[in-house]
Amino acid sequence: MQIDSRQLAAFAAVLRDGSFEAAARALHVTPSAVSQRVKGLEERLGRVLIRRGAPCIATEAGQSLQRHAQQLQLLEAQALAPFGLADAAPRGRTATAGLPLAIAVNADSLATWFVPALAALRARQEAAFDLHVEDQDHSSELLRQGRVMAAVTADPHPVQGCSVVPLGRMRYLAVASPAFVARHLADGVNEATLAAAPCNVFNRKDELQHRWLRRLTRRRLDPPQHRVPSTHGFIHAALQGLGWGMNPDMLVAPLLACGDLVELVPGTPLEVPLYWQHWRLHVPVVQELTRCVRDAAAGLRTG
Repeated sequence: MQIDSRQLAAFAAVLRDGSFEAAARALHVTPSAVSQRVKGLEERLGRVLIRRGAPCIATEAGQSLQRHAQQLQLLEAQALAPFGLADAAPRGRTATAGLPLAIAVNADSLATWFVPALAALRARQEAAFDLHVEDQDHSSELLRQGRVMAAVTADPHPVQGCSVVPLGRMRYLAVASPAFVARHLADGVNEATLAAAPCNVFNRKDELQHRWLRRLTRRRLDPPQHRVPSTHGFIHAALQGLGWGMNPDMLVAPLLACGDLVELVPGTPLEVPLYWQHWRLHVPVVQELTRCVRDAAAGLRTG
């Protein structure tokens, strides 16, 4: 069975841009034309492929097709680049410049070492990025769904069709303000005080604080929580005494040095191994991006 390329492009654009209207603008057609093309593709395959909403997302049946569509577009753009075709690459730009590279990355990596990798790739060739911020323990799921072509993840097991590159380990420290420690942990850092002392968590998926608590106390504790979905906001919440939390050592080291923050229990870091998973495609831009990511991650712990 052959798939109409215009229908496939419309399907991919809706999922990439989140709506039929945005896809229409990207494809320079009307929303009605996009809707008709997606409907035609769904009728041809006999499956609902897109769950309409804000944003539109792929159904389970549409996930594998989404991945196929993105890979096909990337391969096609790369193949047409040497010919300098106007539709493939405007003057002075690479074929992949207008095709966003969908990447999943955890917030702490994005706030520390990851952006230099993107900048390094941009210095060598024009590329656009579509970043999806996701917890490192869950980012590989976006690869399985076909929503991204690469991910920074804590999962060492390759997603089908992907390669895995070890990056190193991010070190997290349990920190709080001196005032917080004086108020909530004056009787020592132990099971009883930690069960009552508020902690900061990034979101519902964030298990770092509970992982550290289990390692320290051998118990599952459920202290009061504040959800703070921002890496720098997370540090600010600790500085203001809102709660304690696990923060990357590369971000809080200066604050520890000057005494604005303190470790709850010195010498008890939590290290999270990180991996780079990407589609197993022999496409120069993917290979170059992988080299840039490996170079940028050189500062992570490897011992």
